[in-house]
Formats: sequence, C-alpha cells, structure tokens
Amino acid sequence: MAQAVAVDAEAPPGQGLGRPWLTLLAVSLGVIMVMLDGTVVAIANPVIGVDLHASLSDLQWITSGYLLALAVFLITAGKLGDLFGHKMVFLIGVAGFALSSLAIGLTSSVGMLIALRVLQGLFGALLQPAALALLRSAFPGERLNMAMGAWGAIIGLSSAAGPIVGGLLVENVSWQSVFFINVPVGAAALIFGLLVLKENRAKTLSRVDWLGVLLLSLTMFALVWAIIKAPEWGWGDARTIGFLAAAVVVGGVFLFWQARVREPLLPLSLFRNVSVSIGTALMILMAFSMFGAMFFLTFFFQGVHGLKPLDSGLRMLPMSAGMIVASPIAGVLIGKLGARITIAGGMVITAVAMFLMSRLGVDASFVDSGIPFALLAFGLSPVFVGATEIIVGNAPEELSGVAGGVQNSAMQVGGALGTAVLGAIVSARVASVFPGHLGPAAAAIPPAQMEGLKSLAAVGMAPPGLTGPAAKVIADASHLSFMDGLHLGFVVSTIVAVVAAILALFVRAGRKTEGAAVHIG
Repeated sequence: MAQAVAVDAEAPPGQGLGRPWLTLLAVSLGVIMVMLDGTVVAIANPVIGVDLHASLSDLQWITSGYLLALAVFLITAGKLGDLFGHKMVFLIGVAGFALSSLAIGLTSSVGMLIALRVLQGLFGALLQPAALALLRSAFPGERLNMAMGAWGAIIGLSSAAGPIVGGLLVENVSWQSVFFINVPVGAAALIFGLLVLKENRAKTLSRVDWLGVLLLSLTMFALVWAIIKAPEWGWGDARTIGFLAAAVVVGGVFLFWQARVREPLLPLSLFRNVSVSIGTALMILMAFSMFGAMFFLTFFFQGVHGLKPLDSGLRMLPMSAGMIVASPIAGVLIGKLGARITIAGGMVITAVAMFLMSRLGVDASFVDSGIPFALLAFGLSPVFVGATEIIVGNAPEELSGVAGGVQNSAMQVGGALGTAVLGAIVSARVASVFPGHLGPAAAAIPPAQMEGLKSLAAVGMAPPGLTGPAAKVIADASHLSFMDGLHLGFVVSTIVAVVAAILALFVRAGRKTEGAAVHIG
C-alpha cells in the first residue's frame, strides 16, 4: 500500500525553518558532547585498563558496547523524531547522555562501565539523527552544503579539543573526569536547545512500526555482535557464521515487511536514489578506515612510544584540527565541483595518508605522524561532509530523521567493522611474528606465558616490572611485532580507501526537493 506524505514545515518551500545558524549552534552543542566523549575515551582507555584491571577485550567492549547500542537504535530513533518531534527527541538524548556520563564517572566496575556505555549509546542514538534532521529543516537545499561544511568544522573542533582535554584530565585529575565533562556541556546544550530550536515533525505519519523496530533491531544486533565477537571466536567459527546468517535471514524478513506495511520504519523508496545508497556505502567504508585505524594509534603512542595521555592527544592534533579547516572547504568544493569529484578525491587523499601511516617506524617523530594525519583530515572531510549531504539532503524532508539514522548507522557499522576486522588482522599478525622477534629466547618461554606476552604485544606493551636484559628483549619484540601488525592494518585501510574512491565515481547528484511528497509504502 502506498501513502503520500507531505512536509510539516513553518516556511515556504526552499526557505527552510527559521533561525538556521542558531539551530546549527544549538545542535552542535549536543554533538560536541558526543564527539568529546568519543575522543577522550580513546585517550583514557589505557588508564581505565590499569585502574579497573580491564583486559583488551574489556577495553574493546567499552567502545564496542557503545557502538552496538548506536547501531541497533539509530534508525528507530530517527523515526521517533519524525513522529514525535526532532526537538523533543534531541533534548531527551542530550539529557540522557549527560546523566549516563555522570553515572559512568561514579562507577568502579568495568562491567557496570560497559553497561552504562550501552545506555549512553542509546541516548546518543536519539541525539544524532535528530540533530541532522533539525539542520535539514533549517537550511534550504541550496545552502545545505555550506551547513554541512560548518557542521564538519564544529565536529573537527570538538575532535581536536577531545584528545587535549582528555589528556589534561586523565593526567591531572582522573579518567572519571573525562565523563564528568559531559555534564556541563550537556546542560548548556539542553538550555540553549530549549530556547532556540523549533519543533518539526511529520503531520501525516501517525504510528510506530513496532514489528519493523523489532526486526531491524534483531538484524543490527546480530550483524554488529558477529562483527565484534569475530576476533575472539574466529571468522570461520560456527557462532560467527550463525549470527551473520541470522542477520541475513532476519534482515530479509525486515525488507519483506517494509515493502508491505502502511507506515514502514525504513521506507525502501529512500534507497531508489542511487546517491543515497552509494552515500551510505561510502560512510561505511570511511568509518571502517578511520575508526579501525585510530583505535590502534592510541596504543602506538602510549604503548610503543610511552607517551603520556596528553602528549598522545597532541600527536593526533593535526588530523582533528585539520578538519576545522578542511570541512568548510569540502562544503564549498561540493557546491562547485559536485559530490562525485570531491568525494573521490578525498578518498584518494585518504588512501595516500593510510599508506604513509603503513610506513611509520617505531621511533616516528611528530612530523612523521603529523603529515599523514593532516592529509587524513583533508581526505576524510570531503567524504564525511559529502556523504552526509548526499544521504540527508537527497531524502525527502518528511524522512529526514530516518535519513539521519541511516547516516549514523552506516558510520557505527563501519566503525565496528573496522575495529573488529583490523583488530583481528593486527592481532593475528602480532601473534605470528612475535616469536621471531624474540629470537632464541622464545624457546625458553612456556606456552601459556607466551600467549600472555602476545596479548600485551597486540597493544604495543610489554609486561611491567621486568628488569635486566630479558626486559629489553621482550619490550623490543613487543614493539616490533605491534608495528608489523599496525603496518598491515594500514595497508588494508589503504585498499579500502581506494575501493571507496572508485565507488564515489558512481555518485549522481540527486535533486533535492523541499516539501515534495514521497510514497513510503
């Protein structure tokens, strides 16, 4: 059954909803909180591991549990915004994210920390699609590129501040303080949002497709769970294959249901626009390269180099600070050159940056890592800005919340996939080369102890407390093995970036329409 829907807007077509730049500032405050949280947690992970006696698996779950919750709930959250109002859903997300951050800072158990990170992810899922939908409503189509460029710059600013703020807090206060910082930021976002944002919702959509919610949630859970657990279980393990098969089967049932229900959770007509479909794939590939690679760079700086958290954050500054400059430029270039050339060029630059990172040495200087980091900023920004504009800008405004959920879901799935796949590649490479780097000393180490040393080497570390010649041999072997794994991981990221560059050549600019009807059934 088909149903035509119209846009609930307070301005004529093409004019956008009032106060666009204040809207951008208001939603940015909420997203800054989320971005700060993501970058400062990466800096705090090694310290959390020591303080809470967390394993590498625990540390991955601090990140992966959050990603899992986001991936499962993002599209549903976008739909809730379409139905009940993006302003209301955004503010609920802001308040919940800040309160869950406060609770994380008060916990002393790694298990509770992971559980609260999942809760934090659910509130983050409410916040992010609503933010993009509010921008989509505030800015008319011809100005959306500029808005997305400014949006990317603000995200770059918060990303740049995150490692520095996180490093200062971890070194001088505690790892808990990196979560407490979200409370005042969240309070400011909540107050400003209440004063500035205008509510917008779909007038004709009237119900939640609860069966669709259940089917999509099960699909996303099975997919992301398989990705997260595959490094532990093995990609050929029956459990991994079983969850992937479940994702395919349940996902097929979900698509079948969406084609027939009156008000679907995810209207399949959204993907009839080729650019929306390709933009989603590009977002997955970009996140695969970025999140997967960045996860291990923290361990490179703090484990191999022995840098303090603040120094580690400063080493990442060229990339995050570069986004402040690169994102507005990307918005202008997309408006002048089109998405195809700009995004493809960005992925080529990303591939070059990843290749340079695959050549980093154990004693890499600030300049050695800073050059590829800066290139990465100018490579990823056109993809982030362009793919977001393609997905959200080409979607009917009536479905802007769902489109925002699709964009964010693609990022989270790509990030989880990149962390899991590259993590497995790095760990396997480290395990295979570690005995060789140890040399003759490997024969004297019991198998159980050898496995423990390999696990530490997978994060660039050697056992603490060792002294004498043996300590240096083991430390050198750990660092060299980790670098071998890191190099291979970046080679894979380079290949992924090249594939994404080729895919970007098939992007076709969609015709953005304001207030146009769309058949959703």
